[in-house]
Amino acid sequence: MKWDQAERKTIVTVLVSVKINDGVVMATDSASSFASGMVYNSSRKIIHLREDLPVAAMVTGAGGIGNESVATLLKDLGRRFSGHDADHADWRIDAGNYDVEGIASRLRQFLFEEKAVPHGATTWTKVRICGYSAGRPLAEVWEVNMMGEHCPAPSCIQAEQEFGLRWDGEYEALDRLVFGLGTRFNEIVVRQGMSEEDAARLRESLVPELYELLFIEAMPLQDAIDLARYLVETTIGFIKFSVSRPKIVGGPIEIAAISKHEGFQWVQVSGRNPGA
Repeated sequence: MKWDQAERKTIVTVLVSVKINDGVVMATDSASSFASGMVYNSSRKIIHLREDLPVAAMVTGAGGIGNESVATLLKDLGRRFSGHDADHADWRIDAGNYDVEGIASRLRQFLFEEKAVPHGATTWTKVRICGYSAGRPLAEVWEVNMMGEHCPAPSCIQAEQEFGLRWDGEYEALDRLVFGLGTRFNEIVVRQGMSEEDAARLRESLVPELYELLFIEAMPLQDAIDLARYLVETTIGFIKFSVSRPKIVGGPIEIAAISKHEGFQWVQVSGRNPGA
């Protein structure tokens, strides 16, 4: 689900996931914005939610809730999942009996109900959770969308048998690259006299013809890593050189991969200590 222009007012960053047979690759830039209007280019966007589990989260949107960064909050959540928070012992995950949906539900409860609501629920943040449920052969991808006062139940954007690219945050470059149409296509053809319904139908008919297939399910994990890096780099370059667009994407690129047997592994942390 894409956010509209009003909803995207606090969003910076790009995040990309590439899901194939052998696992899922997560890649982000490092730009992050705060309610003060400040944008920083050294934020951590990918958080391994528990050291011994093949599940991680990445974030786009507002970089903090109240006075706490989303990255720090997700690390706090990881402590609960590991059983290191005595006040929330029931949040500890049994490594042999858990699912990604349950982790996403707990993440929503923690970030939205426990943190965002007491601060007026003004946060616009999307969290993508990628990984393997216990004992399962293939990865899943879920999302939690905090949209001001609203935060629906977590949604599965890729079930085990679904594969391919998913991107969020700054859409324009990759929508043009992959779909062949920019995000304002419907708006522009309506301005030319077409009805909104006809514009939507035209887009639906054109995208399958223009769609550029950049992956196959059986591609090696390293190639999926290279593809994810390319997609983030493309978005960073597009925003950098676009004269009219705000510079809302940038900084070092982070990449992690999650596979069935190797679990979570950092691939690229751009010179920073992966444990920091």
